[in-house]
Amino acid sequence: MCSDVGRLDREGSRRKQCESLSQIRTMTIIEQAVDVLQKAKKVVFFTGAGISAESGIPTYREKLSGIWAGYDPRDLETAKAFRENPPLIWGWYLWRRLRVAQAEPNAAHLAIPHMANSLRHVSVITQNIDDLHERAGSLNVVHLHGSLAMPKCFACHRPAAVPPDQSAVPVEGALVEPPRCQRCNGKMRPAVVWYGEDLPTQAWKAAVRLVKDCDLLISVGTSGIVMPAAGLPDLALASGASVIHVNKSDVAMGEDREFMLMGAAAEILPMLLERIEAGKTRGA
Repeated sequence: MCSDVGRLDREGSRRKQCESLSQIRTMTIIEQAVDVLQKAKKVVFFTGAGISAESGIPTYREKLSGIWAGYDPRDLETAKAFRENPPLIWGWYLWRRLRVAQAEPNAAHLAIPHMANSLRHVSVITQNIDDLHERAGSLNVVHLHGSLAMPKCFACHRPAAVPPDQSAVPVEGALVEPPRCQRCNGKMRPAVVWYGEDLPTQAWKAAVRLVKDCDLLISVGTSGIVMPAAGLPDLALASGASVIHVNKSDVAMGEDREFMLMGAAAEILPMLLERIEAGKTRGA
C-alpha cells in the first residue's frame, strides 16, 4: 500500500512538472510574439470567420435555422443556386445583412486599429463579408470575398443599393424576389465571391502586395482551407516575414518565425495590445 501511495505521489509530481513546463512554453511563445509585434514596422492582419463568430455571426460550420434549416450554407453560395431559386438566395443574404447590422465589433476588431502608431503601419485583409472591421475603426480594409454592403447586378455587375422596403426580414427568414438592375433589368445578387468564382482582381493584387511587403502577418480566426487566400501566411513566410496565428485550434505549419497563440481572438488581441503598450511605456 505504501508503494502505491509513493507511486501516486510521483505521478502527481510529474503531472505538475509537465503543467509547469507547458505554462512556461506558452508564456515564452506569447513573449516572443509580443517582441516580434513591438519591433514590426508593417503589420498585416489577415482575418477569417473566427473573429466575427465572436460577435455572434455564424460560421459555415454551424447549422442554419429558420427556413434554411435543411440547407448546407455551401450549397447556397453558388451562382447555380441563385439561378435555380433567386428568392431563396436573395432572402438568405438579406437575413445575413440583418444579422451583421445587429452585431457589434468585438474586442478583437477594436484592438486592431489601436496597434498602429507613428512607427507601425497596420493593414487589414479579411475573408469576411461583414463590415465589423470598418465599424471598429480600421481603414482601407481589403475584402477578398466581397462585401454584403453593396449588391451588384447578376448580368452586368453594376453595383446598387438594397431597396428600403427590403432592409428588414423576419427573424426566421423569408423568400424575397431580388430587385432589378436599373441599367439592364437583370436581377441583383450579393456582391460576394461564390464557390467557383475568382477573387476580385484588385483586392487580390492589393492583398499580395501588402503581404509581400510586411514584416509581420497576424492571422486571426482563419481556417487555412479556403484557397487561394489560405496561402497568404505561406507567402508572408516565404517573403521573410514572421507569422502569428490566433485561433482556437492549432493551424500553424511548424515553420521558423511562426507563433501559435491558441484562444479567443477577443481575449488574445487586446492582451497583445496591452503588452506592446506596456513595453512602449517602459521604453519611454
